[in-house]
Amino acid sequence: MTIDRAVLAIAGTMVLLSIVLTLWISQWFLLLTAFVGLNLLQSAFTGFCPAAILLSKFGVKAGCAFR
Repeated sequence: MTIDRAVLAIAGTMVLLSIVLTLWISQWFLLLTAFVGLNLLQSAFTGFCPAAILLSKFGVKAGCAFR
């Protein structure tokens, strides 16, 4: 798995988790969904992605997700 795919998997998991937590616990978990969305948006424009930096430190290989 490349960093690109891992970031997409983490973002999708976080969005689904926040929806479940919103339904079961509190509507404040929608802020997690908003945070993930804003982070993806700023990453698209700036190229800075904290999750990708963290994954590269864990040894996930770099590469293009869409080959």
